[in-house]
Amino acid sequence: MKKYFIVIAAATVIAACGSNETKQAPGTEQTTDISSNPDYQKGLALIAKSDCLTCHKVSEKLVGPAYKDVAKKYSEKYITTLAEKVIKGGQGNWGAIPMQPHPTLSQADAEQMVKYILLLKN
Repeated sequence: MKKYFIVIAAATVIAACGSNETKQAPGTEQTTDISSNPDYQKGLALIAKSDCLTCHKVSEKLVGPAYKDVAKKYSEKYITTLAEKVIKGGQGNWGAIPMQPHPTLSQADAEQMVKYILLLKN
């Protein structure tokens, strides 16, 4: 009888410990997949059609900074300013090598590209 009680007690302790995972109600899961975000999709498409990838990569410095480094440095409140910098070009924020201007880009397209880049901080 004593062994039976010990086995039941041990089984109860093991079952009570379980895992540290918290269960979420179905449909409330939070996703970290940004590729379904419309800003991500539109910005990626615009960058793919541009010459941006000549000087930038997502995760590592090429001629210019990595997009992830830009995303870490700036918040969403700089979207307009960064878009203007993409259009007009600039120098000094990331070193001596200037970023070439892209005067044919519209403000809206440049902002969409910046939104994509800023999503990469996650």
